[in-house]
Amino acid sequence: MKNYQMIHVEEKDGVYWLTLDRPPLNILNLAMIEEIVAALKSLDKSRGGILVFQAKGKAFSAGADVADHLPGKVASMLEAFHEIFYEILSFDGPVISLVGGPALGGGCELALAADIALASSRAQFGQPEIKLGVFAPVSLVLYPLLCTARASLEIILSGQTLEASQALQVGLISKVFEDSEFEAKTGEYIQGLRSLSLSSLKITKQAFRKIHPWKFKERLKEAEQMYLDNLMQTKDAREGCFAFVEKRKPVWSHS
Repeated sequence: MKNYQMIHVEEKDGVYWLTLDRPPLNILNLAMIEEIVAALKSLDKSRGGILVFQAKGKAFSAGADVADHLPGKVASMLEAFHEIFYEILSFDGPVISLVGGPALGGGCELALAADIALASSRAQFGQPEIKLGVFAPVSLVLYPLLCTARASLEIILSGQTLEASQALQVGLISKVFEDSEFEAKTGEYIQGLRSLSLSSLKITKQAFRKIHPWKFKERLKEAEQMYLDNLMQTKDAREGCFAFVEKRKPVWSHS
């Protein structure tokens, strides 16, 4: 496996482990996003297997770098970030996320894009983008596929953070383990999947996707276009991003 600066990738017994390692919060800047995309593209998808996302540090990921959302950068950032999700969707085996701490913004979207999301009781989930005057395109498409439209819209519109137990209750994640047992319990879970036929897991997932088509890519393209052509043309969207970078309170014009 190739060496990267902000992530680690290794393969053990049919399991690909992709570890975020940009302490302390694993903020997803453009360089890190490009590493993740490159790593996912390098995997031998024809072999199937299991793909696991995990993270070092106190957070799974606190989200994408707001500086990359500023005018002049946002289009290329969104294109690269969304490529992560297209690559995840093209992986035929089970994709698992191990969320041991806060997963917010783009980090939340990355964690929940997995087929199976396993969380520590210490984990938190949320989409705070609305507090910056913007929305998260992936969440608009992904969350209604995981839970109800009403719950999805509340999460996106409120910007509130959900505890792991709340995320489990609304259907965003698969299981919650006590933090003290998280490593052991998730290891057992992955080993249980690994004991099954990898080819059968692959074909089962292919069948599920064929019977229940998500049209994820087409819908995400639409959300991305609205983000760039509508949202980012407003004063408030630009003001929110600049205010965050400049560490001040935004002044909304409501226009």
